[in-house]
Amino acid sequence: MQLTEEQLAALKRLAARRGVSVSELVRQAVDAVLRGPQAEQERLRRERARAAAGRFRSGLGDLAEAHDRYLLEDLT
Repeated sequence: MQLTEEQLAALKRLAARRGVSVSELVRQAVDAVLRGPQAEQERLRRERARAAAGRFRSGLGDLAEAHDRYLLEDLT
């Protein structure tokens, strides 16, 4: 398998941003192609959700304990 210099440089940048090796990115890409486009979209959604976790603050000290109550209040 051979990649162009531009492809390899882009993969190295992406691997650094994701904190994985270039080999891992290639394995993920091969798996995605073998599973189909829907599986890759789902993987990307999960990755974005994990990246967003803990990045926002509600300002509520009891949100973990009372989340059902807050959700019900917002829905009604």
